[in-house]
Amino acid sequence: MDLPHIGRLAAGPRNSIADVAGVTVGHCTLDDGPVQTGVTVVVPHGGNLFSHKLPAAAAVINGFGKSAGLVQIEELGTLETPIALTNTFSVGTLVTAQIRQALQATPGIGRNLPTVNPVVMECNDGYLNDLHAFAVREEHFRQALAAASAEVGQGALGAGRGMSSFGLKGGIGSASRKAAVGAAGDEYMVGALVLSNFGKLPDLILDGRPLGRELAAGEGPDAVPEKGSIIMLLATDAPLDARQLKRLATRAGAGLARTGSAYGHGSGDIALAFSTAQQIESDSDCVHAALLADHLLDPLFHAAADSVEQAIVNALFAAQTVRGRDGHVRTCLRERLASFETPP
Repeated sequence: MDLPHIGRLAAGPRNSIADVAGVTVGHCTLDDGPVQTGVTVVVPHGGNLFSHKLPAAAAVINGFGKSAGLVQIEELGTLETPIALTNTFSVGTLVTAQIRQALQATPGIGRNLPTVNPVVMECNDGYLNDLHAFAVREEHFRQALAAASAEVGQGALGAGRGMSSFGLKGGIGSASRKAAVGAAGDEYMVGALVLSNFGKLPDLILDGRPLGRELAAGEGPDAVPEKGSIIMLLATDAPLDARQLKRLATRAGAGLARTGSAYGHGSGDIALAFSTAQQIESDSDCVHAALLADHLLDPLFHAAADSVEQAIVNALFAAQTVRGRDGHVRTCLRERLASFETPP
């Protein structure tokens, strides 16, 4: 089975979040027996994010999560650090690492300047990874940040190393879609990156095909409730404010639902969207922005839904089989498909 192209919209040249100019991604992967985890960092632009913030907004689709930094984003509508992804037990470590990084770039933070709002988002990789090892350290954030580039690695690496999706190997996925807006057809880019760690196999839908039911045929009923999560990041170069970005982030849920998710009780399904179109200078007394009118946003909404769905699918196709703690194994989709499609 080949990797499908989701939807009718064209992808950018990289088919990743880095198709939004200036956005880079870096990973640090920890692969050592029972330790199967890591850090992924999304850098929205190459300058100082504290002094040149970006409009941003989050949408909490199901709030079973422990992310840091979303309260202030909800209140102020700005992003002022990179976005760090990791496992649930490492959020505090990366909060400290983010603060130290911000202090190095802007020493006045917390003294003659306001404090900084570090954004760290998480999923629980405890099936494959020994969370009790507390293996992620501040240096791993720094390594991921230093590795950030426009070449976005996908699959079982970085924060995605120990993640599971639909009972298969999950992880990092990314995609992009072009959106033509308005009568003039002005083109904007929407890019997505997901940390995919959700779903039960019978629920998996792949480009409209109920593939999970086919793969799970003959297996006994699974009464264990879903306990996964997904983080969905959306970047765009369209000129949107925080209110509009919240609307865009909400459409990530459409792409998620198409893959078979019902936003289970124990699933932390959280989306964060930001725009690179205009930087907000922290010492400015007045902010002027030329924004797209709301009635023009539908193409961007379609691009958000399609790119999130594609990113989830890409994570499944890019991942490799991983063995982790206590002998636990997550088989990758390609391997499962090979055995499924091979005649007896």
